[in-house]
Amino acid sequence: MAALFQGWGATLIDADAIVRELQRPGQPVLAAIVARFGPGILQADGELDRTRLRRLMLADAGARHDLETIVHPAVERRRRELLAAAEARGDRIVIVEIPLLFEVVDPGTWPDVIVVDAPRAERRRRLMTDRHLAPDEADRLLDAQLPAEVKRAGATWVIDNDGDRDTLEQRAHVVWQAISR
Repeated sequence: MAALFQGWGATLIDADAIVRELQRPGQPVLAAIVARFGPGILQADGELDRTRLRRLMLADAGARHDLETIVHPAVERRRRELLAAAEARGDRIVIVEIPLLFEVVDPGTWPDVIVVDAPRAERRRRLMTDRHLAPDEADRLLDAQLPAEVKRAGATWVIDNDGDRDTLEQRAHVVWQAISR
């Protein structure tokens, strides 16, 4: 979704991409994760076993808190660096994609918030289809997030993602036209 805005000229900062960058072998964040959860959290090639980690986080709130304590401050520092670089370049529109914005950061600190939402049943279906999650795992992941109503209420714009790709693009373009003015 944010890639659409990037295609229309925005600078994109993707929190998930930052997390993947920080969790690469040799990075301090990955070392801290291994120190906390043990070497069994790694694949044979030294990469983080994201499936194993996700299952652990969904099963143990304490473990999830520990992981968040390791990852979130590092992501925030990197995000701030990237925002400062965009500002220094004079980038006019910067889209920061933060899937867990409402769970992790105060959305009120942002000048504008765009929420892309789909009905829970559709989000569940996509998790099972696109990420190959079992139904109970998809439910636990959705349950760990704030309700959509809370996010929608805190948004400047809401883009409903309950249709096909063309419909999503049309809805996103309406928001793009508003923010690019």
